[in-house]
Amino acid sequence: MAEIIDNANNLSIQYKGKIAFVFAGQGAQYPGMGKDLYDNSKSAKMVYDIADIIREGTSQQCFNGTKEDLSRTINTQPCLFCADLAAAEALREHDIIPDYIAGFSLGEIPALAFGGYLQINDAFKFVCKRAQYMDECANETNGVMYAVVGLNPDKVAELCQSVDKCYPVNFNCQTQTVAACCSDSADNFAALVKQNGGKSIKLRVSGAFHSPFMNKASEKLSNEFADLKFNTPIIPVLANATAQEYTGTDLMFKQVNSPVLWQKTIENMAELGVTIFIEVGPGKTLTGLISKILPDALTINVENMESLNKAMEVLKNAER
Repeated sequence: MAEIIDNANNLSIQYKGKIAFVFAGQGAQYPGMGKDLYDNSKSAKMVYDIADIIREGTSQQCFNGTKEDLSRTINTQPCLFCADLAAAEALREHDIIPDYIAGFSLGEIPALAFGGYLQINDAFKFVCKRAQYMDECANETNGVMYAVVGLNPDKVAELCQSVDKCYPVNFNCQTQTVAACCSDSADNFAALVKQNGGKSIKLRVSGAFHSPFMNKASEKLSNEFADLKFNTPIIPVLANATAQEYTGTDLMFKQVNSPVLWQKTIENMAELGVTIFIEVGPGKTLTGLISKILPDALTINVENMESLNKAMEVLKNAER
C-alpha cells in the first residue's frame, strides 16, 4: 500500500497499490532541463551543487548548453543524471516516496543513488567515467541504433541474427525493440525490417549501446571501480540486465554491454503491486512505454515545477 503525506493538510493518503519512480534515459535530454527545479527546490539544487564540485560547469551545461553539446554522450550522461535525480529529490522533498525504482540505461545510476545504494558523489563520479568510456567505445566502433516498431521482440531478434554484428538491445515493449549494429550493416538491417512489415527509426545516439560494441567500456568500469561497495539500500532498484532487484555492483558494469529488459522490468513491478509509475527527469518516453505495457497503470512525469505540482494534484485525486 503506497502512502503520500500531504503536509499542507496534515493528511496521510493511502493508495491501492504501490508507487515506482522510473528514471529517464539517454535521448530524453534537452537544453534548460532541470533549471526550474534548481531554482525552486533545495533538494534539487543540492544535486547540481554536488555535480559542479566534481565536474565543473555541469549545471550550466544543463541549463545553457546547446542541443548539440547535450547530445554528446560524454556530456549527456552527467547532465541527465542531475536532471533525473533532481526531479526525484524534489518529489522526496514533498514526501512522495516510491516503493520501487528502475532507471532506463543511464537512468539506472541516479536510481541507485536515490535508492541509497550509492552516495550521490560516488554515483556521479561513476557516471562521468561511464560516459567517457562509452563515448570512447562509440568513437572506436562506429555503431548505430534503430528502434524497430511493428514487430514483436522475437522477430527483431531473429532479424538481428541474420545480419552481421547486429544485436537486439532494448526490449522496450511488445511492439518496440531497439537494435544496435555496425554502420556497415545498418542499411541491410533496415531493409530487412521493412521487408517483414516493420518500421526502423534511426536513433540520435552516438554509439551502439548495450551491445558487445561496449565490451571495452564495461571492462574499464569493472577494473576502475572494483572496490566500489553498495550501502544498505532504502528503496529496491530493479536492474536493467535482469529485471530483478539489484544484487551487487557487478550489474552496474554488466548493464553497459547487456540488453535493457524494460518490458520485463515493468511487468515485474506490476507483479510486486505497483500501480502508479512516476517518470523522473526530462520527457515522457518511459510513461509512454509503460502505458503500452500496462494500459491500466497510472503514469505521471515530473521534470519541472509545473509537472511536479500537477503530479501532486493527480496523486491527491487518485483512487484510494
